[in-house]
Amino acid sequence: MIEISHVTHRFGEKEVLKDITLSVEQGEILGLLGPSGAGKTTLIRIITGQLVPAAGSVRLDGHDLIGAEKDIYQEIGMMMDHFGFYERLSCYDNLKLYADIYRVESDRIQEVLQWVGLYEDRKCLVQKLSKGMKGRLMLARAVLHRPKILFLDEPTSGLDPATTRKIHDLILRMRQGGTTILLTTHNMAEAEKLCKHIALLHEGKIVEYGEPKEINRRYNHKNKLVIRLHGGRTEELPNTEEAAEKVREYLMNRQIETIHSTEPNLEMVFMELTGRSLKEE
Repeated sequence: MIEISHVTHRFGEKEVLKDITLSVEQGEILGLLGPSGAGKTTLIRIITGQLVPAAGSVRLDGHDLIGAEKDIYQEIGMMMDHFGFYERLSCYDNLKLYADIYRVESDRIQEVLQWVGLYEDRKCLVQKLSKGMKGRLMLARAVLHRPKILFLDEPTSGLDPATTRKIHDLILRMRQGGTTILLTTHNMAEAEKLCKHIALLHEGKIVEYGEPKEINRRYNHKNKLVIRLHGGRTEELPNTEEAAEKVREYLMNRQIETIHSTEPNLEMVFMELTGRSLKEE
């Protein structure tokens, strides 16, 4: 559904994207991870036709993006980090403006408001909405015209856990419906929960790509079991057959409080690869 081939881009003398190649299948969620300045926003602007790359190509749903007909943009939905609503209009009236632009039937407005849990607040002015409600309204606007491809830029940033969970549920429902999603996030738990594959971006380059759990296993250099025993003592054992008897002994004596493997999380992997945190500004 999304094919990015050898994309490079510069701002003046600074090369902000360096030979980026990615492929996203229909119905897949790809997580694009990286600290501020890594090139995520630039790449999204190129994929959505807002910028023309210095080199390389982008294809959406089998169509070349450069020189494409305008109809291809009807297949794209975007939820970016700015609201872009008319604060003195209601939720319904804001969506009605976009429905007119996209030539979407009015019944669809009620459908998406119900879907994101804002139907009861449809007459509420946007300026009176909480941040979480505005986030759900942005998602409603992004899917109003039934896009095949959806771009989500930090969709749960700054939201409370309950609202975050609602947004996650909506995103997973869209994936089940066949929507292809490109997600940027600093939330590692979010990436591992939602994404089939992730691409770690650093200084304009993809430094790692794969399934989240597979990447974590790949960088499990210690490959040990960490066992916390009742009484507070912690023991590390090699994750090998030689340790099996010791683990069995602890289990038989009911001494184990917790047991974990030492595989890192995505934040630790990124730190190893770049020396930086994904959350650094």
